[in-house]
Amino acid sequence: MTAQKGKDLLLKVDSDGGGTFVTVGGLRARSLAFNAATVDATDQESAGRWRELLAGAGLKTARLSGSGIFKDAASDETLRQYFFDGTVRDWQVIVPDFGTIAGPFQIVTLEYGGRHDGEVSFELGLESAGALAFTAA
Repeated sequence: MTAQKGKDLLLKVDSDGGGTFVTVGGLRARSLAFNAATVDATDQESAGRWRELLAGAGLKTARLSGSGIFKDAASDETLRQYFFDGTVRDWQVIVPDFGTIAGPFQIVTLEYGGRHDGEVSFELGLESAGALAFTAA
């Protein structure tokens, strides 16, 4: 696989709860991290007293973050309302030449900032709120 343009990684949200996905603002930076906690199954009979892990038993989570500028008042209002209401919505993360990760997320951080000589920007943090699905490109 060749290098990919960061700008091609898209973040979309179900804007109406009915499956209508819209791109979130003008994201300039974004990242997606997966985590899987382990369950230690080591006991007195573990070979050589090496730690043993119980396969598939740990808690899985995904964390998504992004920053950028809002492209219109509607996308700003949608995210702001989701944050204040604690809404869990389906989101899509489209990674070019890789695939799409989709599932429920909740906005856990929403920050606004800006310089006196620049535009207002935002930072967004999402945490997974259920099972995620991957569809290859």
